[in-house]
Amino acid sequence: MLQDIVSTGKKATRDGFGAGLLEVGRNNPDVVALCADLVGSLKMQDFIDEFPERFFQVGISEANMMGIAAGLATSGKIPYTGTFANFSTGRVYDQLRQSIAYSHKNVKVCASHAGLTLGEDGATHQILEDIGMTKMLPGFTVINPCDYNQTKAATIAIAEHEGPVYLRFGRPGWPIFTPEDQTFEIGKALHLAEGSDVSIFATGHMVWQSVEAAKELAKEGISVDLINIHTIKPLDEAAVLTSLAKTGCAVTAEEHQIAGGLGGSIAQLAANKQPVPLEFVGVNDSFGESGKPIDLLNKYGLGVSDVVAAVKRVLDRT
Repeated sequence: MLQDIVSTGKKATRDGFGAGLLEVGRNNPDVVALCADLVGSLKMQDFIDEFPERFFQVGISEANMMGIAAGLATSGKIPYTGTFANFSTGRVYDQLRQSIAYSHKNVKVCASHAGLTLGEDGATHQILEDIGMTKMLPGFTVINPCDYNQTKAATIAIAEHEGPVYLRFGRPGWPIFTPEDQTFEIGKALHLAEGSDVSIFATGHMVWQSVEAAKELAKEGISVDLINIHTIKPLDEAAVLTSLAKTGCAVTAEEHQIAGGLGGSIAQLAANKQPVPLEFVGVNDSFGESGKPIDLLNKYGLGVSDVVAAVKRVLDRT
């Protein structure tokens, strides 16, 4: 039930990655970690303290880190690379494509400080194109969890997945609202609330924004079918199509460019199999800027009120 989705506190999703990395390191001796001079930002210190022989600090040399990770994967290791999302994708796209995707290396590309909520570091670091870049790479799995608990669970789960993974998470403290003891299933969307009027498909930080929006809409008698799309590729097509068939319209919400992200995947699926009116909440062909995370979300059209407005627009079109 929607009213049962409540925050139990705030913690950054990057902290969930750090906790998950330590746990998966304890469970699987083949897991190794690499970092490009951002150990503190990626919360990798606990793993380093416990497994110093399984950690490789490559310095500010992200392209080399991806090549090293591909080599480690070839030797049977399960490498987790750690740096900012901008440096995990934009700076190293050639290595992602040629060294990892092309030969289907078992590398886990773990990317922090994604999206507008990076905040004060500004537009040069606030990558908003990374989901699109990675989902287009053949064989890549793309995951964008919504809170600390889900990020920890995803970090653990990807070690059992054979093949390259892009795991995206963020910098700010963010509401924790998913179960602490959850099992993360790659490619399986989570139905957060049953509704009949409109579907909202949200990912990452925008899941909480959508929860808040759905509660506001419920006060106006609008029933939201709310789905957490934590895995953008492979997309849970069955869950999406079932929801679209029930409501007949949808809104997508993501901390990413509208072009190329979750919205594009939903739109392509809908166009092929279940055509319905769609509205998209995301960044509209723009770079970000320096500012507080919530202020930036509101300025660039990713606030709770923007999700509410998108729902009302799409309902007007049905």
